[in-house]
Amino acid sequence: MIKYGYVYIVTNKKQGTLYIGVTNDLVRRIYEHKNKSVKGFTSRYNLTQLVYYETHEELYEAISREKKLKNWHRDWKIKLIERLNPQWNDLTDEIF
Repeated sequence: MIKYGYVYIVTNKKQGTLYIGVTNDLVRRIYEHKNKSVKGFTSRYNLTQLVYYETHEELYEAISREKKLKNWHRDWKIKLIERLNPQWNDLTDEIF
Protein backbone atom coordinates (compact mmCIF):
# COMPACT_ATOMS: atom_id res chain seq x y z
CA MET A 1 0.00 0.00 0.00
CA ILE A 2 1.42 3.36 -1.03
CA LYS A 3 1.29 6.07 1.61
CA TYR A 4 2.14 9.27 -0.17
CA GLY A 5 4.08 11.97 1.59
CA TYR A 6 4.51 15.59 0.66
CA VAL A 7 7.21 18.12 1.47
CA TYR A 8 6.12 21.69 1.02
CA ILE A 9 7.25 25.26 1.53
CA VAL A 10 4.91 28.08 2.51
CA THR A 11 5.72 31.76 2.82
CA ASN A 12 4.04 35.10 3.44
CA LYS A 13 5.51 36.96 0.46
CA LYS A 14 8.16 36.61 -2.21
CA GLN A 15 11.40 35.70 -0.44
CA GLY A 16 9.78 36.30 2.94
CA THR A 17 9.74 33.93 5.88
CA LEU A 18 9.92 30.30 4.76
CA TYR A 19 8.42 27.27 6.47
CA ILE A 20 9.17 23.72 5.35
CA GLY A 21 6.69 21.07 6.35
CA VAL A 22 5.76 17.46 5.68
CA THR A 23 2.31 15.86 5.53
CA ASN A 24 0.44 12.86 4.22
CA ASP A 25 -2.46 15.09 3.05
CA LEU A 26 -1.28 18.23 1.27
CA VAL A 27 -4.75 19.60 0.53
CA ARG A 28 -5.80 19.37 4.17
CA ARG A 29 -2.55 20.84 5.45
CA ILE A 30 -2.56 23.84 3.11
CA TYR A 31 -6.21 24.44 4.00
CA GLU A 32 -5.13 24.52 7.67
CA HIS A 33 -2.36 27.02 6.89
CA LYS A 34 -4.67 29.28 4.89
CA ASN A 35 -7.33 29.25 7.62
CA LYS A 36 -4.81 29.46 10.48
CA SER A 37 -6.58 26.57 12.15
CA VAL A 38 -3.38 25.32 13.80
CA LYS A 39 -1.83 27.85 16.14
CA GLY A 40 1.92 28.22 15.95
CA PHE A 41 4.73 29.54 13.78
CA THR A 42 2.87 29.53 10.46
CA SER A 43 -0.25 31.25 11.78
CA ARG A 44 1.81 33.79 13.75
CA TYR A 45 3.77 34.80 10.63
CA ASN A 46 0.82 34.48 8.21
CA LEU A 47 2.53 31.78 6.13
CA THR A 48 -0.31 30.90 3.78
CA GLN A 49 1.23 30.93 0.30
CA LEU A 50 2.27 27.52 -1.05
CA VAL A 51 5.33 28.15 -3.24
CA TYR A 52 6.85 24.67 -3.51
CA TYR A 53 5.95 21.04 -2.98
CA GLU A 54 7.23 17.56 -3.74
CA THR A 55 5.38 14.26 -3.80
CA HIS A 56 7.00 11.11 -2.43
CA GLU A 57 5.63 7.60 -2.72
CA GLU A 58 6.38 6.86 0.92
CA LEU A 59 5.88 9.13 3.90
CA TYR A 60 9.27 8.20 5.37
CA GLU A 61 10.93 9.50 2.16
CA ALA A 62 9.14 12.83 2.57
CA ILE A 63 10.20 13.05 6.21
CA SER A 64 13.82 12.38 5.25
CA ARG A 65 13.69 15.03 2.52
CA GLU A 66 12.10 17.57 4.88
CA LYS A 67 14.94 17.09 7.37
CA LYS A 68 17.51 17.63 4.63
CA LEU A 69 15.80 20.78 3.31
CA LYS A 70 15.53 22.27 6.79
CA ASN A 71 19.32 22.04 7.06
CA TRP A 72 19.90 23.85 3.77
CA HIS A 73 21.09 27.45 3.64
CA ARG A 74 18.33 29.95 2.92
CA ASP A 75 19.75 30.84 -0.51
CA TRP A 76 19.65 27.15 -1.53
CA LYS A 77 15.97 27.00 -0.56
CA ILE A 78 15.24 30.13 -2.59
CA LYS A 79 17.01 28.65 -5.62
CA LEU A 80 14.99 25.45 -5.25
CA ILE A 81 11.73 27.41 -5.23
CA GLU A 82 12.75 29.65 -8.12
CA ARG A 83 13.83 26.72 -10.29
CA LEU A 84 10.23 25.47 -10.44
CA ASN A 85 8.29 28.60 -9.46
CA PRO A 86 10.31 31.66 -10.54
CA GLN A 87 7.43 34.09 -9.92
CA TRP A 88 6.70 32.70 -6.43
CA ASN A 89 3.08 32.08 -7.41
CA ASP A 90 0.74 30.52 -4.88
CA LEU A 91 0.42 26.91 -6.06
CA THR A 92 -2.70 26.17 -4.03
CA ASP A 93 -4.92 25.96 -7.13
CA GLU A 94 -2.68 23.18 -8.47
CA ILE A 95 -3.47 20.92 -5.55
CA PHE A 96 -7.19 21.68 -5.09
